[in-house]
Amino acid sequence: MPKMDPKQMAKLMQQMGVRTEEIDAERVVIEKTAASGGGRLVIENPSVTLIDAKGQKSFQIAGAVREEESGGTAESAAAGEAKENEEKEDEKDVDVVARQAGVSREEAQEALVESAGDIAEAIMALEEKKKL
Repeated sequence: MPKMDPKQMAKLMQQMGVRTEEIDAERVVIEKTAASGGGRLVIENPSVTLIDAKGQKSFQIAGAVREEESGGTAESAAAGEAKENEEKEDEKDVDVVARQAGVSREEAQEALVESAGDIAEAIMALEEKKKL
């Protein structure tokens, strides 16, 4: 193929229905399947280009690649943080149910477990229990 300047190449690609777009990204993470050994590939400060060819999107990624094994520290930290946030939310839910239904935290906790975490259902069940 003869040498073309970038502007000519871009014009030709546009005529063929190919559109490119640079994507500003800090990091790209590729999670590998268990069949391929699990783990993940992490590309820091990548150069990412989206290529849209008549609706078919693909990505070109270049950068420094490092491999993490399954259960890597970043993954463990994220899982721990998610669990901590979930526990805080559960505590807030217990407080809301206890306050709204006028019951103890223990009763509110039981009602939330029985209602699979549905706050409204837990409150209604406790109100119904009071009537009996």
